[in-house]
Amino acid sequence: MSTIAAIAQSGLQAAQQRLSSSAHNVANLNTPGFRRQDVELQAAPSPSGVRAQVAQAPQPGVALEAEAVEQMAAGYAFKANVLVLRVA
Repeated sequence: MSTIAAIAQSGLQAAQQRLSSSAHNVANLNTPGFRRQDVELQAAPSPSGVRAQVAQAPQPGVALEAEAVEQMAAGYAFKANVLVLRVA
């Protein structure tokens, strides 16, 4: 697999993780004491692209509007990486 394709694939996986974590947060919105999941992105050594790790927020609570924005951003990141794969 080419370097560009490997980077795009890791971006797809990171976008999927962001979307899954956000959906988990929305599903547990009304759970008392629930701490939302955050996805932290880090640059991975070449040619890996990006590494996504799930962490819990320090404070309990979920903001529904922030999760909606996170889901839209993850969708756009997914589409952008698919376009890179098509071009590669």
